[in-house]
Amino acid sequence: MTKNIGGIDRILRIVIGLALISLVFIGPHTAWGWVGLAPLLTGLIRLCPLYTLLGVNTCKKA
Repeated sequence: MTKNIGGIDRILRIVIGLALISLVFIGPHTAWGWVGLAPLLTGLIRLCPLYTLLGVNTCKKA
């Protein structure tokens, strides 16, 4: 599988994902914090299925 998430995009996804997940434990304690798993996982594996469908690629060209 081809990676389609670049450096800044990856960092933002991981930070946002962790922030949303932290809401489950220290915030308003709602299940909506688990939505943070999507950006966290896509940031960690550097592959976004939605980007693939839309033809978006934020990786630098080698």
